[in-house]
Amino acid sequence: MKKKIMGITAGRKNSNSEILLKEALWACQEAGAEVTMINLRDYNILDCTGCTACTHGMSQGKNVGCTLDEKDDKKAIMEVMLEQDGVIFSTPTYDLMGCAMMAKFLQRGLSYETSFLEAINAIEHRDRVGGLIAVGGSTRSWMSMALESIQAGMFTTDINVVDMYLATRIPASSQCLLHDDMLERARLVGENVLKAASTPVEERKWLGDPDMGWCPNCHSNALILGEPQWDGLHYPIECQVCGAGGTLEKTEAGSWKFVIQEDGLERDRTTVEGRSKHLVEISHTQGGFYTKENLDIVQAKIGKYKNMTFPSI
Repeated sequence: MKKKIMGITAGRKNSNSEILLKEALWACQEAGAEVTMINLRDYNILDCTGCTACTHGMSQGKNVGCTLDEKDDKKAIMEVMLEQDGVIFSTPTYDLMGCAMMAKFLQRGLSYETSFLEAINAIEHRDRVGGLIAVGGSTRSWMSMALESIQAGMFTTDINVVDMYLATRIPASSQCLLHDDMLERARLVGENVLKAASTPVEERKWLGDPDMGWCPNCHSNALILGEPQWDGLHYPIECQVCGAGGTLEKTEAGSWKFVIQEDGLERDRTTVEGRSKHLVEISHTQGGFYTKENLDIVQAKIGKYKNMTFPSI
């Protein structure tokens, strides 16, 4: 049976992000995959309103979907995307991060959070693989969160990222066509995604640059100082993307590396088990809010802020 691979871009038509994605998809198609591609600029995607209806429903054991499901194209896209074996995302970089169009699409994914939906037996588990491409006009210095900002949106739908590529110093439209090495690297993203999709789940592994990123778990290049979490769990250093916890150790060569400690994958966001801990947290913090005492306090105080106005423009 043919593997299904989908490409999703948020870049300009016929420019760098779309071209590199097409090169990756072309490799998949030549290898026999069934390929689909969309540009998010062709669709109406509304911002998440922050209503929390989806998570509130899930914490009560219900799958209520998103309140915007019938108002834009997000659900129609997701119905296709969730049937894929692999998905490749491509985005331009604005202000160090993937563009707002891609972020808007990914941040509407909470109502599809598989770990939550599986916990209430609303869906069956399905593994998917993914590849990421980010494009920008500078070096990593001005693209430092481009891949990581997209990577953070992969967890909700169980997309296991197997390769990532940061295409740098191509600010002009279609400038990537001057660099055959970029086209070849994008093609490799497609080949790696299809290879992973064709590999048994238990044998899948990272196929990108083995030395990419600080984190040996998700290969992101972003670490933060750890702080106590809602239940007291504390890691000295955390991967900003996957949540792996550990510390920094100096190597014999004098450089530094991030070493994940024994219980450092307890909150691993790349796994259903790790993300399910977040459902417990939401049930505790959000569910614990809806008491008569709390609601009475809010009701007594909120009038001040409802009546508070400032000059606008």
